[in-house]
Amino acid sequence: MCGIFGISGHKEAGRLTHLGLFALQHRGEESAGIVTCDGKKVRSRRAMGLVGDVFDEPAIKSLRGNVAIGHVRYSTTGSSNMKNIQPFLVSHKKGNIAVAHNGNLTNTYELREKLEEKGSIFQSSMDSEVIVHLLAQSSNKDYRQRVVETLSQLDGAYSLSILINNVLIGVRDPHGFRPLCIGKLDGAYVLASETCALDLIHAKYVRDVAPGEVVFITKQGIESITPFPKKPHAFCIFEYIYFARPDSNIFGKNVYLTRKRLGKSMAREASAKCDSIMPIPDSGNYAALGFAEEAGIPFEVGMIRNHYIGRTFIQPTQGIRDFRVRVKLNPIKDVLKGKKLVVVEDSIVRGTTSKSRVKTIRDAGVKKIHMRISCPPIKFPCFYGIDFPSRKELIASGKSVKQIQKFLKLDSLEYLSLKGMLDAMLLPKCEFCTACFSGKYPTKLPKRFSKKMLEKRK
Repeated sequence: MCGIFGISGHKEAGRLTHLGLFALQHRGEESAGIVTCDGKKVRSRRAMGLVGDVFDEPAIKSLRGNVAIGHVRYSTTGSSNMKNIQPFLVSHKKGNIAVAHNGNLTNTYELREKLEEKGSIFQSSMDSEVIVHLLAQSSNKDYRQRVVETLSQLDGAYSLSILINNVLIGVRDPHGFRPLCIGKLDGAYVLASETCALDLIHAKYVRDVAPGEVVFITKQGIESITPFPKKPHAFCIFEYIYFARPDSNIFGKNVYLTRKRLGKSMAREASAKCDSIMPIPDSGNYAALGFAEEAGIPFEVGMIRNHYIGRTFIQPTQGIRDFRVRVKLNPIKDVLKGKKLVVVEDSIVRGTTSKSRVKTIRDAGVKKIHMRISCPPIKFPCFYGIDFPSRKELIASGKSVKQIQKFLKLDSLEYLSLKGMLDAMLLPKCEFCTACFSGKYPTKLPKRFSKKMLEKRK
C-alpha cells in the first residue's frame, strides 16, 4: 500500500501535492517524494520519513511548476531505503519520466529479466522501476502509445500517477485493485488515491478512474481511453476494513459507513454478554460503533491512542511494530477495571500486535475480554499490495480460531464470516478481491512467485 497524488494546470502544483500527501500519510510512513515540471525543467525532492519531515518551506518553494506528482510509501516489494523512494524519475532522449505506483506487479521477475537482457540497469529493488524502464525503452514516438504498450505488459495491481514531460497520466489496472479518483480545483485536474486528499485542498470530486482506464491530462483538458479488454472487478476489500481513511469515499462508497455496517453485521453474528463495547483505536472505532448500536450495548472508549505514533501494521520490521504497539495505546484503568468487554478489532494479521493489546487490557483489571474481528481470518498472502507476505507469518493460516483465542488469552474470539462481510458492503459481492480470506486469487500467479509465499505454516 502506498498513496499517490497528481495535479496538472495549477501554479502551486508542488505545494498542493505536499498537502495532498499529508492527507494520504496513513497509506505510507517510510518515505515521501514529489516531482514537479514547469514545461522546461523538472524538479524533485525525495527522502525517508514523514511528509512533514521531508518537506520544509524552502523545499516546497523550490518545487516550482504547474504539474506535479507525489508519493508516500510503505514497502511490500523492495527494501526500505533511499533508492526505493518514489516517484521514480529518469531523463532520457525522449524527455523526462516520473512514476508513482500504488500496488504490486505479479510479473516483475519476468519483466526485469527481459529488460536486463536488453541492457537495462536497475537502481532499486522495486517492482515499480520496471514501469519506468518499459516506458523509456519503447520505440513509439507517441507518448500515448508508449504508455499503452507498457501497460499491456503488466500483470497484477497498479494505480499509477505518471509524469511524461509536462503531461499528467492516471492509470488503474483492469481489475481495479487499488483506488484512484479524479478531482478538479480552479480548472486544474487532480489525481488522488483517496477523496480525503481532494477535501484537504478543496478540490471537487469528479469521478473515479475506472478499472482499465488511462487518462491523459494536458493544457487542453482530459483525454480518456480504455485500451484493454474488460476484466472482472477485484477491488481490495481490505481498503474498507483497515487501510483507507474513514472520511474517504473509495470505489464510490464511504469508508466510515461501511465500517459501521461491518460492526452491525458482526453484532448479528456473534454478540456476547458484556458491560460495554470497546474499540481498538483507531481503525476499530467505527465497527465498534456499529456493533454497539446493533447490540444495544453501551460504547466505551477504554484505550487512548498516542497520535504521535504511526500505524503499527505498516511498519517495515516486527521489532518496530512491537515497540510502537507498547507506546501507541494506553488503557483508562478506572473505566476498564472489573468490566466484561467486547473488544472490537478490524483484523488480526500476525497476532503479535493483538497479543500485546490484550495483555494491556487484561493488566488494567478487566474481568472478561470477548474479542470480535470485523473480517474473516486472514489465511493467505496478498500479491497485490497489502503486507500479508507469506502464510508462515499469518497466524490464521496455521491455527484454528480456538487456538488463536488461547494464544491471545481471550475469553472468547469470533471473526465476521465471509458472507457477513460481503453483505455489509455497499457494492455487489462480485466486485471485491477476497483472496486473503479465501485463497481464490483473481489473477494467475507465476509459480516461481507464489510457491514460497503460499507455503503453509509448519
